[in-house]
Amino acid sequence: MKILTAAAVALLLQTGISTVAQAQALNNNPLSDIRVRQAIAHAIDRNLIVESVFGGYAVPAIGMLPNGPFKSPNLNAYEYDPDKARALLAEAGWKNGDSLEFVYYYDDQITADLMSVIQAQLGDVGINMTYNLIVGDVAKTLNSIPADPKGKSVVNWDMAYGARAAMVMQEYFNDYATGKASADGFPGSPELDALILESNTATDPEVAKATLMKIDEYINANMLTLPLYYQQLMSVESDRLNRNGGPYGNDQFNYDWDVHAWTVTPDANGKHILYTNGAPFDYFENPWVNLGLWAGNKFIWAHMLGAKPFLDGITSGDIAEAYEMSEDGKTLTFTLREGMKWHDGEPITVDDVTFSLAYALKTPNLHGIVASVLNGMEGAADYVSGAATSVSGISSEGNKITLKFTAPNANTLIAFTQWGPFPKKYFENVDPTLVQQSEFWQKPVGSGPFKVEEAKFGDFSSFVPFDDYYEGKPKIDQIIAWASADGDVNMVKNAAANRIDFAVTKVVSDIEAIKALPHMRMTPLDIPYTRMLWFQMYDQ
Repeated sequence: MKILTAAAVALLLQTGISTVAQAQALNNNPLSDIRVRQAIAHAIDRNLIVESVFGGYAVPAIGMLPNGPFKSPNLNAYEYDPDKARALLAEAGWKNGDSLEFVYYYDDQITADLMSVIQAQLGDVGINMTYNLIVGDVAKTLNSIPADPKGKSVVNWDMAYGARAAMVMQEYFNDYATGKASADGFPGSPELDALILESNTATDPEVAKATLMKIDEYINANMLTLPLYYQQLMSVESDRLNRNGGPYGNDQFNYDWDVHAWTVTPDANGKHILYTNGAPFDYFENPWVNLGLWAGNKFIWAHMLGAKPFLDGITSGDIAEAYEMSEDGKTLTFTLREGMKWHDGEPITVDDVTFSLAYALKTPNLHGIVASVLNGMEGAADYVSGAATSVSGISSEGNKITLKFTAPNANTLIAFTQWGPFPKKYFENVDPTLVQQSEFWQKPVGSGPFKVEEAKFGDFSSFVPFDDYYEGKPKIDQIIAWASADGDVNMVKNAAANRIDFAVTKVVSDIEAIKALPHMRMTPLDIPYTRMLWFQMYDQ
């Protein structure tokens, strides 16, 4: 597919695209009929769900994108209207009591409550919904699609409940491209493919914004996915913690949060210990996967660039002291900061960075946005396939590293606020496809303000200040992070026992319980995080 010129995109945005699907089933799957999907949208009372299930700690969703500057004014709200739902189902030939299989992958009580509410609301309009928790390989269960977009479905679910936590707005939409394996279950369309391509290559922010709105309008008009609610992230802190002016932001990713300047009230021995969660159960995860989600990712790694708190721009350099992007968006040059060191005392070199860039291309589970940027480097495809022994688009001279890309990517700079190099000497003999199996992840050597002191997997990890951190030695003497997954089941217990000074949560029951603790405080953070229902529309 050719990249659209700016003039072509402008014309497309002025004239619009074919946004309404044919009002009949496209194959043997009843969910391929837009009327059935729209009926489901009208049958579900999102306002009731937010108030009764989530206690008001969410925002009913209209459109995929969160409320804010990217929100299109042209979206259908699909207001709760069971009579309209029944009429649409009758028009589509739906037989009262026919069943849909619903799957989900969250095992908390609130999700179980949500399933019951949705089941009742769909039952009210004549849809019998059965639901099951996915166990085993969640990604395979959700994301498997037929090789032929017109082929038979390779999964046995009809609808799925899940979420999208976006680093950049394009993440909401890239999985709708034709042939893209995703839980969205949409076979794709040329019109949408063209817009998705433009959203990822537009370097003009206004063109990108207009394109994203058009994609949201297309998904909304065709009801390809039903957004349910936008969930807030809560920053949970004890009264012992002082951020000393450090900003709040989207803590699922990395941003300039000035953690080296944070302080906590000393204990009886005069030691400044901060308690948090997100330590690993078995090993530290490669930070190129979930970016800023885990304690190890947040405290022990530095990145090439720094991001604004909500990832809406670049603040400064990090490992790179400076950067320069060409006007055409196809050449990026980093100037490495002098004096940067790994936690073992060795210098961070240009060779570490160039090695890591190539190494990442062959590493599985690389975060999608980072992967799209790195795979856009000249010569990346030949290197991955084995046709070349190096990446032609990576070069260096002195303390400068130059990257050349085949096409501009709107997310190039923001990707490098989330990505930083590994120390080459620990990985040059490690197969990149087996990177997570390296012993390195038992006690990784990082580059950030804190270093790993001890890891008792499944219990806690201890981080201590890195004396040679370029912004100065952190003021906190020690960080103790309790082992936990996303949605820490022990957060309330630990907060009540003065064993949490900093954490984030989206779990409503935790929010209510922590609110009752006089020594704890919470700060709501509006982030791009949408919970939704996916429709599986392939032939059955």
